[in-house]
Amino acid sequence: MEPIFILFIIIGSIIFLWLGFKIGQLTKDQEWVEKLPKIKQDSLDRSKSVVKGQVSEQLAPFLPDFPFNSSECKFLGKPIDLLVFKGMDDNNINEVIFVEVKTGKSTLSSQERKLRDAIKEKRVKWQEYRI
Repeated sequence: MEPIFILFIIIGSIIFLWLGFKIGQLTKDQEWVEKLPKIKQDSLDRSKSVVKGQVSEQLAPFLPDFPFNSSECKFLGKPIDLLVFKGMDDNNINEVIFVEVKTGKSTLSSQERKLRDAIKEKRVKWQEYRI
């Protein structure tokens, strides 16, 4: 084979590789441009859902169908939303109730499930700490 022919093959291969790379890059860029609005909308929807949930957690005791006295509720937020000290208004606390507020189709997190299980299995205790 002649050296000029080999040179053309090498240059042609380089050009084809470069073109293939550029075509692939343009294809990926186009896919990204098409997916970006959906990604942004999904992010906004999730953000709205989180904010709605956080607001609902704090407003729940003041809703008309809330089953406890709002004055007996204490907001924690994490790992449980509310503690209800039933009877506190009468200076006679006779029950402590853990309340997790959920909106829409949300479900308990793994940590919330573990807390629920600990409470149901009566793995709860009182401890006093003095300084």
